[in-house]
Amino acid sequence: MIQDLPIIDFHCHFPIQGDWFPDQSLPQHVEFDTLGSRDHGEVWRKAFNFPKPEPAGTDTEMADLWYKDIEQKGIEKVVFVSGGGNKRLSEIVDKYPDRFIGFAHHSPDALDAAEQLEYAFSTLGMRGYKLLGPLIDTPLSDKKYHPLWKICEDHNVPVLIHFGLLGAAGGMATGQNISPLSIARLTLDFPKVNFVVPHFGCTHMGDLLQLCWTRPNVFVDSSGSNQWIRWMPYKLSLEDVIRKFLETVGPGRLIFATDSSWMPRGFARIYLEEQQKAFRFLGLHDDELRAVFHDNAAHLLGLD
Repeated sequence: MIQDLPIIDFHCHFPIQGDWFPDQSLPQHVEFDTLGSRDHGEVWRKAFNFPKPEPAGTDTEMADLWYKDIEQKGIEKVVFVSGGGNKRLSEIVDKYPDRFIGFAHHSPDALDAAEQLEYAFSTLGMRGYKLLGPLIDTPLSDKKYHPLWKICEDHNVPVLIHFGLLGAAGGMATGQNISPLSIARLTLDFPKVNFVVPHFGCTHMGDLLQLCWTRPNVFVDSSGSNQWIRWMPYKLSLEDVIRKFLETVGPGRLIFATDSSWMPRGFARIYLEEQQKAFRFLGLHDDELRAVFHDNAAHLLGLD
């Protein structure tokens, strides 16, 4: 807890040995050194005073470390949206089911994607579905994916879709589904499914605001350091971003998250401190703060 607020972190990645998304090819990062550019990753790490990442241990070792970390920092629950495949993540979550929640995160283009999703919810106990929009070549509103959304509707679980830049500097900035507006039709076709867009839209903030304006089943998560803000062509701060979403979307559809992953950093408490300070200075009442940092996530996850 922080300032008497119970905390659910809606968006973390479990640090494993191997690929977080084993059936999807993540973009290879471009090396900037020879171009005379900054090492943006190192600048970011030092700016937040984070220790250097250490190689992941076994799943059991990392689960124990994560549990001790959130226990010490007073975090009620964390949602791992990736972890080396659905079955592997379910086994990790089962080690601490009172604190860990897992999302399915297999490719929607797998031949048995629908069967995998049904199994993830019915048997493995996954509580949502995580997708990386820029890696999906077919528009997400295409009818070929309708069986997936119907399964999510039947199980009343949220769909978390990353849009915008994928990865740090040298990552990916293109794709059929780069903008949150790519699911405008989808959110209309499946009004009972709750869709969550992380990182305030990650450079596509304007598109996300338009989407939220038209569709009440679209939620926004605040995850990460939100470094994309520094790359906008006009002056913008985290407080500016939060203010705009509070003025439009309101606290009822905003969800706290950090995008935390590796050790020894663990849960990135500095993101929590920065965000709760901004929300408080913007005048939210205690019940509204609780909604953002706990209750909205609990509702989407079926914990209430």
